[in-house]
Amino acid sequence: MNLAKHTPGYVALSVKVKRAIWNVVCFCLFRPFPTKIFRPWRIFLLKLFGAKVEWDAEVYASVRLWAPWNLQMGHRACLGPQVICYNQDKVLLEDDVVVSQYSYLCTASHDVDMLNTADESLITAPIWIKEKAWIGSRAFVGLGVCIGKAAVVGATASVYKSVEDYLVVGGNPAKIIKKRIIKNE
Repeated sequence: MNLAKHTPGYVALSVKVKRAIWNVVCFCLFRPFPTKIFRPWRIFLLKLFGAKVEWDAEVYASVRLWAPWNLQMGHRACLGPQVICYNQDKVLLEDDVVVSQYSYLCTASHDVDMLNTADESLITAPIWIKEKAWIGSRAFVGLGVCIGKAAVVGATASVYKSVEDYLVVGGNPAKIIKKRIIKNE
């Protein structure tokens, strides 16, 4: 996946129409079914809107998803309760990734060096979270960030730069706390 930052973007009319339809479907058919027995139903709806989500993934009914067609989730990946996935660009969660409650995945921003309108200064870049990584509660992951294999982003951390494999990071901006050593691997 190309994680190049500052891809100029805009929201085309066709995307606005798809988003409007998704918002109605989400409100009427996705969010009202919060229990685990409706997990396959929620995955079905995401797939219907173009998401590439494995059937054993978990997407809580309270997740706020901007564009299902920009979401890819591997086996047993999880978007926890109240996660905001503002995915104007691609968001890839590999196998066994956990994004904890109230976290924010944000693939869009504005180029602060441009004096144009908000639409003209929009930039996007994908987020890639590699296998077995864990995003702690209320963490923020910004555009163009790659979280490495089995890395941990601590609760309330703000990540603006990519994190290497097996690192534990925390704070705002996120800094390395330690190397993660997994005992049963």
